[in-house]
Amino acid sequence: MTLAIFDLDNTLLGGDSDYLWGRFLVEQGIVDATHYERENQRFYEEYQSGQLDIHEFLRFSLKPLAQHDMATLQGWHRQFMAEKIAPIMLPKAQALLAKHRAAGDLLLIITATNRFVTDPIAKALEVDEMLATEPAMAQGRYTGEVEGVPCFQQGKVTRLNEWLAQTGYNLADSWFYSDSHNDLPLLERVSHPVAVDADETLSEHARLKGWPQISLR
Repeated sequence: MTLAIFDLDNTLLGGDSDYLWGRFLVEQGIVDATHYERENQRFYEEYQSGQLDIHEFLRFSLKPLAQHDMATLQGWHRQFMAEKIAPIMLPKAQALLAKHRAAGDLLLIITATNRFVTDPIAKALEVDEMLATEPAMAQGRYTGEVEGVPCFQQGKVTRLNEWLAQTGYNLADSWFYSDSHNDLPLLERVSHPVAVDADETLSEHARLKGWPQISLR
């Protein structure tokens, strides 16, 4: 079975779910607005420029999860899905998923955003499997720490290799769709790399490599 792998934020979605979750927390008064908005914007800009310290960001982004019980978090997430995610669902992205699904491919999302934020989104997109950054848990609550390797940059390759070893799948004739130069380590590994609404760095790299460039907007 051929693997069709997809980045999530700004690829299958017309926005960044991690950034929007931060905005949602600010708007709901769950976090200190001035500090959180400033830091959320800083981390987003560092991600775009390729300068993000993923561990510093995760200490920031996972802290609110550790401060509230699961039922409260899940209630907020349902509101977040309706207010922030539903408006950035892309019909062309869903058509692309449907095309690979009809071809019999296994659909896999691989995302740096943590599983709490992204798991309901993957389910809404009806994607078979997902690899995401894993927030650590203890006694039914998030701890604020990360479990294992963050699913970011080279970490996506590491996590995918672990998943391939566990499942028996391989990258023969595989596809990977992404918007970000942060995903170049994985784009270089698949049979069919595709740049989707790509940032400037990835777009130039794709042009030099002769990779397809598409828009789902």
